[in-house]
Amino acid sequence: MGATPVNTKPANILMALTYAIAALGIGLAFSALGDAKPDLGLAALLAVGGGGILSFVRHAVFHRADAQRIGWTSERTNAFQIEVGLANLAWGAFAVLAVLLGWGLAAESAAFLVFGLYMSLVAVFEVLNAGGENRRPWAQVIPSAAFGLLLLTVGLTGINAAT
Repeated sequence: MGATPVNTKPANILMALTYAIAALGIGLAFSALGDAKPDLGLAALLAVGGGGILSFVRHAVFHRADAQRIGWTSERTNAFQIEVGLANLAWGAFAVLAVLLGWGLAAESAAFLVFGLYMSLVAVFEVLNAGGENRRPWAQVIPSAAFGLLLLTVGLTGINAAT
């Protein structure tokens, strides 16, 4: 017996918002990194803070819709999915705190770096698991991988500028 179909619209909207806000933040980050004294504050709030917090909401609050969106079927709450949401909330909150408390370029860059490492490692896992039974479609893996690489690039460039 399969899982009861769930409306994936909330998860799809949250995913689109996550990519839109994060893309704006990454664009601002690349622009700021060209300055003599880069400031990643707004970029970190958008890309990592907004991206992380929206991902938490998608994974933890709309977990059934998000599971259906990525092709998982289950009638029960998946604790792992909630844990992933909490991890997203952790680096999102870190980015917000880094900016609001004035921790500086190194901390803001570290927020990008952590989020980028996570997204890139998930993409590597998905490539290695391409033949597995729980594999995700390439249409989901490729944007996630690109997002991870952009976050890593901003994080590493920002750390370099801060030291």
